[in-house]
Amino acid sequence: MEMLLTAVAVALVTAASMWWHLRGRRRQAGPAGVAEAAERRCPRCGGAVAAGAGACTACGAPLHAYELVAAPVAADGDAAAPGADGARLHALVRADTCVGCGACVTACPVPGAIRLAGKLALVDKGLCEGHGECVKACPVGGIVLSSGAAVQRVEAPDLTLDFESRDTPGLYVVGEMGGRGLIKNAVNEGKLAVEHAARELARQERGAADVYDLVVVGSGPAGLSAGLEALRSGLRYVVLEQGDLSDTIHRYPRHKLLLAEPVRMPLYGDLWVADASKEMLLQVWRTMIAATGLDVRTGQRATDVRRAGGLLEVVTADALWRARRVVLAMGRRGTPRKLEVPGEELPKVFYDIVEMEAFAGQRALVVGGGDSALESALGLANQAGTEVTLSHRGADFGRAKERNREKLDAAVAAGRVRLMLSSRVREIRPGVVALEYEDRPHLLPNDVVIVRIGGEAPTPFLERAGVRFVRKELALAAAEGA
Repeated sequence: MEMLLTAVAVALVTAASMWWHLRGRRRQAGPAGVAEAAERRCPRCGGAVAAGAGACTACGAPLHAYELVAAPVAADGDAAAPGADGARLHALVRADTCVGCGACVTACPVPGAIRLAGKLALVDKGLCEGHGECVKACPVGGIVLSSGAAVQRVEAPDLTLDFESRDTPGLYVVGEMGGRGLIKNAVNEGKLAVEHAARELARQERGAADVYDLVVVGSGPAGLSAGLEALRSGLRYVVLEQGDLSDTIHRYPRHKLLLAEPVRMPLYGDLWVADASKEMLLQVWRTMIAATGLDVRTGQRATDVRRAGGLLEVVTADALWRARRVVLAMGRRGTPRKLEVPGEELPKVFYDIVEMEAFAGQRALVVGGGDSALESALGLANQAGTEVTLSHRGADFGRAKERNREKLDAAVAAGRVRLMLSSRVREIRPGVVALEYEDRPHLLPNDVVIVRIGGEAPTPFLERAGVRFVRKELALAAAEGA
């Protein structure tokens, strides 16, 4: 009997201890659990979202569209120095910057510590010894050394969860300029911003006949989506494009496009481009506009957005567009400077590239003398079988960083890059580029031309319009390997 009572007592004590321990853990996890639940509230409707869900079950809003706009603003001051906490250093790849050139893999002294997975370099933290050779080798500064779960700090417009400028009410920023370049995000952001604008406008009187409800600046994925949603919502709208539709697609930095899942365009339906050329995307754009009757005005480059009483005015070279709301969907690259030579409209001409491996085995000409030109040439030179020529009208690369100049010198010495200083492109043809080199005509066999000669960035434009930029913190765990 005594043994039975003892056993019961032990069982009760054990059960009580387990209960107290679990209660304590729940109490400790309580605030985090609450925070997690709060973080899983839909930014659009406030409804609860199940863990791991990609969209709100109540309103259907895609949660990935809010990753950056909902990210916290970085605290003042620089982040702690790598390794300051005593933890072991390891390489960390910036997923937004990596171009998949593989230079880091070649430079790493530890086999398997860093590898390419598709178009992104991944780090195995268990193997990485923190040598930093990959950091030195990366031509685009896409790798840093870290000792913990670091975050990526990015410059982004200060926007509300509805993609509206906090400092200029009625002005929305979506797409690449909002900080994310994915087609999927751009399409969703354009739609979500206009949905909010339509709700706000429905509470107000429409106003004069010469005032638009909404002016959309830019006809890329975000701009088209915004325009289509405005059309679907019955708004008085217009979409402005600085060039023409082919210019929009022509400036896109990818050789081919791949959407792993369909993206729903307002009024049109699913957009699913699988391993398609830019020409195919252009045809999809034109079909979409023709099928819906979307009002796109080409040749309207916006030079200013300003407040005029209760309205916003979009200024172009030959017109003034007055609107109650404005959506800026301009793209991060802004207006690239062109060579202004015959043949520059050919599809083999790019003004930026984000997928180096797409040009493996080709004859590539990079034009320019700044850091972007050198980084492009170095990244292409690391692709298997790629013949890279760098053309610069100057006699040296005085504007480029010393680090890039040293890497270029090494690549030229190794025969991986051919250098043509004091040269100018005169004409671009399907299989060749005509240059003036050493005061004589020169024909260069060629498959692709990368023009990196600068341009007008959209950031000053947005700042003049009253959009403030802040530093945001994004977790980089998705860019790491095992």
